[in-house]
Amino acid sequence: MMISPYEKYRQSSVKTSTPGQLLIMLFDGAIRFTKAGAEGIAAADIQKSNQNFVKAQAIMSELMATLNPDYNISNSLFSLYEYIRHLMIQANVKKDKSLAEEALTYLNELRVTWMEASKSSAIHEHSNG
Repeated sequence: MMISPYEKYRQSSVKTSTPGQLLIMLFDGAIRFTKAGAEGIAAADIQKSNQNFVKAQAIMSELMATLNPDYNISNSLFSLYEYIRHLMIQANVKKDKSLAEEALTYLNELRVTWMEASKSSAIHEHSNG
């Protein structure tokens, strides 16, 4: 089985990414799949909306599973991720695009927050290195 050049690149980028970059990749995926799910709703394409919402929900489940309980913020993040996943489930079940859009609002805000945190961490590590 041949692996496409894109797939090789994608695998390489995952293997060489920092934890912060991996987190951003997960949010990018959740955003992309949630948008595609909403597009499926708008186009009355039930299969497209379902497939994409299921993928987005899986990413949220992964984010929830990988939280470190040693940090106080993990409980708050878990609740927020759980709520976003709930919105995705409800958007999928009810075929309600507004619920997907609410989930997207939170996902985009979290992505920006994690991007800033990742930059701050990289700057801090670089200045201490």
